[in-house]
Amino acid sequence: MVINLSDHHSLVSNWLSELRDVNVQNDRERFRNNLEKIGEISAYEISKKLSWVEKEITTPLGISTCKVLAEQPVLATILRAGQAMHNGLLRFFDKADNAFIGAYRKHDRDGTFEISIDYVSCPEMENRVVIVSDPMLATGSSLVKTMKLIRQEGNPAEIHIVCALACSVGIEYLLRAEPKATIWCGDIDNELNAKGYIIPGLGDAGDLAYGVKVQM
Repeated sequence: MVINLSDHHSLVSNWLSELRDVNVQNDRERFRNNLEKIGEISAYEISKKLSWVEKEITTPLGISTCKVLAEQPVLATILRAGQAMHNGLLRFFDKADNAFIGAYRKHDRDGTFEISIDYVSCPEMENRVVIVSDPMLATGSSLVKTMKLIRQEGNPAEIHIVCALACSVGIEYLLRAEPKATIWCGDIDNELNAKGYIIPGLGDAGDLAYGVKVQM
């Protein structure tokens, strides 16, 4: 299932317009804040799909029967670009367990690249609801490799992928590997360039959020 949060008019469209705008992108704090906001909205929308149970709560004046999450999810993110969206998700799922994966494109001189993973820290994944954040779903290679690694740690009951911007090519590739995953997108573009970047896209989300890296 693919859910495009821009299919209906909302503030998500405003935040995406600022993320894309070259005249706004030089404000790193604003860029990070917009990613966090999309993470927060995604958390709220995902929460509607999760399991809830009734719990009796004692108030100063009596007993109230409230609905609470049946189980806390695992929030996983791909470092470093995913950190801002992860913060937004964590602000809403504030009791969640967390996982961090260091995945990045390792470029060759001919312009091709492979996905390298050099850091993993995660809780128990077996039969858990796992929410993975990565702001850019371009080719889908990073997320597919990340999901293979997560499944080595345990078999999740549900998988939700959260991204600010996705490419239809990457969505198709990811769903072939994870057909039961739900993908939540701020918006969807339909083209990749020769270097695997989304067109028109917004550029390199990690660089825009945290500064230009020296590619090794």
